[in-house]
Order: sequence, then C-alpha cells, then structure tokens
Amino acid sequence: MSLNRSEKQAVIDDVTGLAAKAQTLVIAEYRGITVADMTKLRSQARDKGVNLSVLKNTLARRAVAGSAFDVLSDQMTGPLIYGFSVDAVAAAKVVADFAKTNDKLVIRAGAMAGKVLDVNSVKQLANIPSKEVLLAQVCGLLMSPMSRTAVVLGALAAKKGGGDAPAAEAAPEAVAA
Repeated sequence: MSLNRSEKQAVIDDVTGLAAKAQTLVIAEYRGITVADMTKLRSQARDKGVNLSVLKNTLARRAVAGSAFDVLSDQMTGPLIYGFSVDAVAAAKVVADFAKTNDKLVIRAGAMAGKVLDVNSVKQLANIPSKEVLLAQVCGLLMSPMSRTAVVLGALAAKKGGGDAPAAEAAPEAVAA
C-alpha cells in the first residue's frame, strides 16, 4: 500500500524526531525473518528503549538528511530495519544479541556521533556494558581505597590493643552503674 504525500511527510517528521534524540543508529537486513521472530525482536527493543522501524529507504534518507546519521545514506538499500536509541549502546546490543540467535538478521552498519560503524564496530559497541553497570564499576573503584584504608586502620588499632576489646569491657561496667 502506497502512502500519500502527507503520510510520507508524517513518517519523515517522526523519523527526523527520532534521529534528533538518538545517539546511535543501527541498520540491519531482515530478509527471511518470520513475523514471530520480528515481534520478539521488537519486544526486546522496546524493553531496552530502542525504537525499531521498518521504513522505506527513500523516506529514511530524507529523514536523516542533515543529521549525524546522514553518513549512512549510501547504505540504505534493500529490506532494512532501523534501530534508533538514545542510549549509545542499546541499539547495537539489541540487534547484535538477536543476530547471534537468528542468522537471518544481518547487521549492515551503524552510525554514532557522525561516524560510520562497520559490522565489527557495531558488535564491539554491543559488548560494552550498560550505563548502570559502568556506574556501578566506577563506584566500586571509588569505594575500594576507602574500604582498604578502613580495614588497615582497624587491624592497626586491634594490634595496638586499642581496638574493640576495651570498648567491649567498658560496656558491662556502664550497664552495672
């Protein structure tokens, strides 16, 4: 079914809005994927905050013109699914993880910060831990020196005899008084 001019403009406007907010775009060829598998992929993408769309390539080219994703215009041919994500890693992670289990989904390319990502770069991007995991790792690194210092000071206090033993002896005397 073909779209009329106003419907095409609405699609272009929607995709332009997605491209303006997104940090990453991943395109993949979906030829031969069943409807059930495509539904599963879309569900996984929604859970991760990725917007997956099957678009006419001419409309997609017009929508990304002038954006950081314009560098992919020459690769927008054939049956493609477009994955936009605000999180820099999410789109690559969703598409790459699904491509591992379904050989019909073939990653074609990606773009991030105005640079084209080849298939290997998209897979490397997908292997980066999520933002929450990275923040937890940074917090762990920041807490490590403090906890080590506390352990050393505690051991030093116990060795000098000014550690927990006098505090434990003082407590029964305070209760008796």
